Amino acid sequence: MRWIHAAGRGLLVLVVVMAGYVTSGARADQGTGGGRGPLTLATAGDLTGYLGSVLEGWNRTHPGEKVTLVELPDSADETHAQMTTDLRGGDRSRFDVLNIDVNWTSEFAAAGWIRPLPRDRFPLGTFLKPVVKTATYEGHLYAVPYVTNAGLLLYRKDVLAKEGVPPPRTWTELEHDAKTVAPKYGLDGYAGQFLPYEGLTVNAAEAVYSAGGTILGDEGARVTVNSAAAREGIGFLARGVREGWIPEQALTYKEEESKQAFQDGRLLFLRNWPYAYVVASAEGSPVAGKIGAVPLPGPDGPGRSVLGGSNLAVNTHARHPDSAARLIAYLTSEPVQRQVLTRGALPPVRAALYEDPELVRQFPYLPTLRTSVLHAAPRPKSPRYDQVSLVVQAVVHDAMTGHMTPEAAVRRLAQELASIPGR
Repeated sequence: MRWIHAAGRGLLVLVVVMAGYVTSGARADQGTGGGRGPLTLATAGDLTGYLGSVLEGWNRTHPGEKVTLVELPDSADETHAQMTTDLRGGDRSRFDVLNIDVNWTSEFAAAGWIRPLPRDRFPLGTFLKPVVKTATYEGHLYAVPYVTNAGLLLYRKDVLAKEGVPPPRTWTELEHDAKTVAPKYGLDGYAGQFLPYEGLTVNAAEAVYSAGGTILGDEGARVTVNSAAAREGIGFLARGVREGWIPEQALTYKEEESKQAFQDGRLLFLRNWPYAYVVASAEGSPVAGKIGAVPLPGPDGPGRSVLGGSNLAVNTHARHPDSAARLIAYLTSEPVQRQVLTRGALPPVRAALYEDPELVRQFPYLPTLRTSVLHAAPRPKSPRYDQVSLVVQAVVHDAMTGHMTPEAAVRRLAQELASIPGR
């Protein structure tokens, strides 16, 4: 999630701390008197530093609704911890509007921390269709998509060109090239984000989804992971470490560490968010001009990415509801969404930007990213997603380190997911 993703980091979690928002379910005292006023915006570390200029534009034209920026840690797990601690304070919360990781929407909505939003106030029809689903819970809109993301397979196009082989479309092709081509050039084969944290949940879910499986169904009410597809997906990751085409060092990688290994010229293939392509292609990078990007491979063809990104949500106890809605509309407008991409290196939610010729020339991966987003799936939806993710991380890590077989890992996943209280 680097935006959170994304994202960088494949995931960037922007917690926009905004004032109260008037809906049909809002408190009576949030009516005409408290609709507009100053806001507080919190964000998980703005790694590219673009957000300040975006907010300067808002503050210059909305002097009575100025936004104060609060940056939380750039780690998704730490940001989640600080946000939930604050939100449990009820009307003492510092945060008015939250730009939350896409997979926190269900959790925050079920806890009553964010409020439903009217669909007709936001340009949802202009967004890439899958991203809107990440902002809903039990059929209601609880947030507005702000940044999206999907995993890509980055590869050394110079190396593959020398070997006369195309980028891999299947796991079999990826494994073959990682085992045979990479060593010829002194490279490790393949890496993702395999440290036991949220990134491993994402990588594991993508492997399961690419094999045709799922982890949870019915908004988390049903455990579906005990399947041949899940065994195949987890087996793919475990086999890579066991056979050596996934280096053991990759078990310590998060987004930034894995990006750096690829940028330093130590990897043939890397699963990461699009920001890694942008940074590794920048002037002065050892691999600038040598990078290609394709959709993630699967068992028999293109696989399926997890949908990353962040959504803007309004704190139930936000102070100035109308200003909150107006800020969300501003941040999801076409001009700001263009800045999200050009200044922040983050994938926008506006569909038309992916077909803009000027942007495609500047960001050649956009058509590939659009395809990946349109075929991506959200992480398992659950009001107890934090517990779901911890279980997935722990069990899949045990499988990748050889402490249990993929078959045993899937059985344990099913048992532990079913035992989560309140799931």
